[in-house]
Amino acid sequence: MDTISLMIFNSIESLPTHFGNKRKTVAPKRRHRSNMMLNPLNLKHLNRMDESDADMITLNLEDAIAPSRKKEALHNIALFLSHMEQSKSFIIVRTNPLGEGGEEEIAFLNDFSFDAVRVAKIKNQTQITQALTLLSTDKELHISLETKEAFKDLSSFGIDKRLTMANLGILDLLTSLGLPQSLVHPSNPTIDYILSKFLVDAKTAGIHPVSFMFQEYNNLETYRLWCEKEKMMGFESKACMGPKQVEVANAVFNHDIQTYQKAKHIKEAFETHSAQGINGFMDAKYGFIDEPIYRDSLLILDSF
Repeated sequence: MDTISLMIFNSIESLPTHFGNKRKTVAPKRRHRSNMMLNPLNLKHLNRMDESDADMITLNLEDAIAPSRKKEALHNIALFLSHMEQSKSFIIVRTNPLGEGGEEEIAFLNDFSFDAVRVAKIKNQTQITQALTLLSTDKELHISLETKEAFKDLSSFGIDKRLTMANLGILDLLTSLGLPQSLVHPSNPTIDYILSKFLVDAKTAGIHPVSFMFQEYNNLETYRLWCEKEKMMGFESKACMGPKQVEVANAVFNHDIQTYQKAKHIKEAFETHSAQGINGFMDAKYGFIDEPIYRDSLLILDSF
């Protein structure tokens, strides 16, 4: 195996038997374009966490891990996190549902350095409160939205500022709703409704929505189609399976310089006129500008 200075260990052939005491530095200004799922049984992928281009990395302890290997996967996560000094990515650990090992996993992970815990199969506010109580205060709480109960009540989930993100698990959600997974198609109106409701309800609750994982890893054309459709709807983030999808998501959800320059111009023009008591005016470059248009420019600038 080639030695790359950015990797956590120079070799995965002779890993240490003890946890380290490293604590990764805070990631640079946070972006949300891509959320790449990693299997912690794959040591090669774990070893490259600190050089990934994904804005977020989710280490998955749930459905991709057989029950007999969950403790091994948890140990691997702790081992690599405790020896990692830096990562460009925001690091998340996806635990099993509460009542199915999630509580023990959160308690074990609290002392290790990463950014957020994502709890699977959340159904209600009571479980969110339970997870927040278990979680150390230096970490964010994310949830997987995979149940019909959570889908119905998501707009009421904004009960604590530490709950920052919801990830749509569309296949599990369809099963929970008694609907076939074959509905997942870019032109299906039921999927449009699910995406729209998820987006608006998450925003209503003050929670950042991340759209679903597209399982056909090598079908990048359709993956890009989904990303472009979701960006048009208002999404800023997409789940990813591996670096190829990360590259597409980063490109589609990236902001272009023209958007930034327009927002900056609107902000400066509005603030200049507002200081003179004028909150609605014609701008030579972008037409009529008033307070709602100004607030939208602030939203755009804040996302850069």
